[in-house]
Amino acid sequence: MTTLPIVVGVDGSEPSLRAVDWAADEAVLRGAPLRLVYASLWERYEGESLADDLTKPSEQVRAEDIVATAARRAQLRAPDLKVTTDVLPEEPEYALVRESRDASLLVTGTRGRSGIAEALLGSVSLIVAGHAHCPMIVLRGNHDNQTRFGTHGRVVVGVGEKPAGSAAVRFAFEEARRRGVPVEALRAWRCPAHETTDHPLMSSEPARLHEQQAVEALRAALQDAPADIESTSHTVEGHPRNALVNASHGADLLVVGARRRPGHFGLQLGRVAHGVLHRSSCPVAVVPEPV
Repeated sequence: MTTLPIVVGVDGSEPSLRAVDWAADEAVLRGAPLRLVYASLWERYEGESLADDLTKPSEQVRAEDIVATAARRAQLRAPDLKVTTDVLPEEPEYALVRESRDASLLVTGTRGRSGIAEALLGSVSLIVAGHAHCPMIVLRGNHDNQTRFGTHGRVVVGVGEKPAGSAAVRFAFEEARRRGVPVEALRAWRCPAHETTDHPLMSSEPARLHEQQAVEALRAALQDAPADIESTSHTVEGHPRNALVNASHGADLLVVGARRRPGHFGLQLGRVAHGVLHRSSCPVAVVPEPV
């Protein structure tokens, strides 16, 4: 059976090259090939006069140099790794979403080469994360070497509304096994204001109920957890986004799920995943969760 490649979106920036490093390490852990993709609509900016020019457009030459440099970097890091490259003359978000159909994992950095490019790349990462067909890693924080040499030695996973059979939880345990580290499952809970009461003897009851529901959700999420991987579970009072961002400070990888609704063409990311992608202090894995 052929192992699907890990696909990395590269643009020549230092963050994208660090993403190549991270993905190369991950590919070694998985025994998977690495595919490096540069996508840009350079034809839009080169002008129609190039149509009659027999030489390659300058942006295409530059793109080929970028992927070649990235490939050399990956091979230096992992000499036995199979690396392929491609230059695609199209919008990067469309190209990467399409690439995710035949990938085991999609990896991107977070910033581009300038202020405008930073905003563009950020929007590309968000769009792709909301539509990718495979799990996607968005590199956040000081992530250098964290795949091979984890700084904190743990993978954190956020447990969502439908914890049983969660693809995000399965992915977290798979990544933890590859790294030889434990998993921390986290579930946040809040007591709506309309459920509280001014009576001192009754004020804690609604909160206790919501906390117990969070405990039960964690139990359901971990009921099929592999016995050979150490795991812990925690409930946190507060907004899920804030709880996960706080947990990211002590994690090598933060895993969240993103619901995918068939036939829905809008951004399918969710507010929690969206917020975590903006604020996490470690790499974030966004895992599609079929409805």
